[in-house]
Amino acid sequence: MLLLLIAGTAFCATFAGGLLALRLKDKLHLVLGFSAGAVIGVAFFDLLPEALEVGQRYDTPSTLLTWACGGFLFYLILDRAILYYGQAAQHEGHEGHAHSRNAHHSAIGAASLSAHSFLDGIAVGLAYQTSPTIGAIVTIGVLTHDFSDGINTMNLVLKGGGNRRQALRWLLIDALAPGAGIVSTMFFTLPERFFGTALAVFYGFFLYIGASDFIPESHHAHPKFLTTTMTLLGTALIYAAMMLARQ
Repeated sequence: MLLLLIAGTAFCATFAGGLLALRLKDKLHLVLGFSAGAVIGVAFFDLLPEALEVGQRYDTPSTLLTWACGGFLFYLILDRAILYYGQAAQHEGHEGHAHSRNAHHSAIGAASLSAHSFLDGIAVGLAYQTSPTIGAIVTIGVLTHDFSDGINTMNLVLKGGGNRRQALRWLLIDALAPGAGIVSTMFFTLPERFFGTALAVFYGFFLYIGASDFIPESHHAHPKFLTTTMTLLGTALIYAAMMLARQ
């Protein structure tokens, strides 16, 4: 029941991000700046310590950090694929067959973001198999990321030449993807032996998302002081929450 509730919340977060992208086109940098700090805070103050603590019974710290690096690099490859198709859609011409190619690239980029969201859902489901506490923390990070994914999906389709109806259709697909990922984890159980490994991989995911996705996006063509302040505030909030939780 809880996982289904989270799936519904993820749907709402993604859809809200997409709709907000239509309304607050030049104010999103503050939200994204805060999100960057929150996601990085989750990575450093919760996922990494938990990965080392849970996984020490089966793996060395070096092995767990290798898995963390693998998670980081996996997300890098996925992100570069999305970036490639997104840039192709934006930089090609806007007339004739070029417009058709733009729409094609936008669709591929939006589909990649949806696959990305499906993976987020799997992360939530597996985190709850580890422990309710880890599940709750990963859920917070994923919901933040889903909000950003909704923004990016809407912007990608519209900037690639798609119309509002097409953008909303892809936004709906992206909003349903996290729930599908969560539901998929109800049909298999992660062995305890791999809990630490999974947390290390999630750490790599979140570190990349915060440092290479949210921070550059929040700082793009905007005053750096306010966005940096929001990023520091997001990180400080997660740090304070983790310290209180461990007392």
